[in-house]
Amino acid sequence: MPLINMSKREIMCKIVYYGIGLSGKTTTLHYIHKVVNPRDVGTMVSIDTETERTLYFDLLPLDMGQVHGFHLKFQLYTVPGQVLYQQTRVSVLKGADGIVFVADSQANKLKENIESWNELTDQLRRQGRNPSDFPIIMQWNKRDLPDVLPLSILEQYLNPFRRPAFEAVAVNGHGVVESLRKVISGTLRTLDHF
Repeated sequence: MPLINMSKREIMCKIVYYGIGLSGKTTTLHYIHKVVNPRDVGTMVSIDTETERTLYFDLLPLDMGQVHGFHLKFQLYTVPGQVLYQQTRVSVLKGADGIVFVADSQANKLKENIESWNELTDQLRRQGRNPSDFPIIMQWNKRDLPDVLPLSILEQYLNPFRRPAFEAVAVNGHGVVESLRKVISGTLRTLDHF
C-alpha cells in the first residue's frame, strides 16, 4: 500500500525486483540509475557480498513529479536471490506496491525460476494480497545468451496470470525501461482506489 504523507503532499510507492540469484535484478537497477535524469533519481544504495552479489537489497529512489497535487516518488528495491536469504526477501517484499519478476531465460535456470515464482506468490498470499490482481510485470532477462528458453515456455511456467512481459538484456538496457514504465503504470492504477 502506498505511503501517503498529507502534510508533505507526497505519495511513496515501493517497487520490488524479484527473482533468482544472478538473474539481473541489480544490473537492471544500475541501468535505470544510469539513464534516468540525475535530478529525478537519488543515490543508489547497494549492499553486496565479496562476490558482488546482492546480500540484502538495492534501493534506487525515483522522483516522478506531481500527480493531483501530490509529489509522486518510487523506491525501487531488489531482493537477494540466493536460497538462504528467504527471510530477507520476505522482509523486502513487505509493503510492495508493484513487482517486476526478473527471470533468467537460460534453460538450466527454469527450475530455480519456478521455485522463485512460487515463493513470490506464496509470500504475497501470506501478506493478504492476491497475486492474480497484484501489479506484477515479467522481465525475461538474458535474452542475448545462446541457450535461452523460447518465450512460450517462460510464459507457460512463469506467467499463469498472463501479465505483461518484456524480453530484456539488463547489461545493455534492452527491455529494462519498458518493464519499469509498465510496473509504474500498474502501480498508479492501484492508487485510484485511495
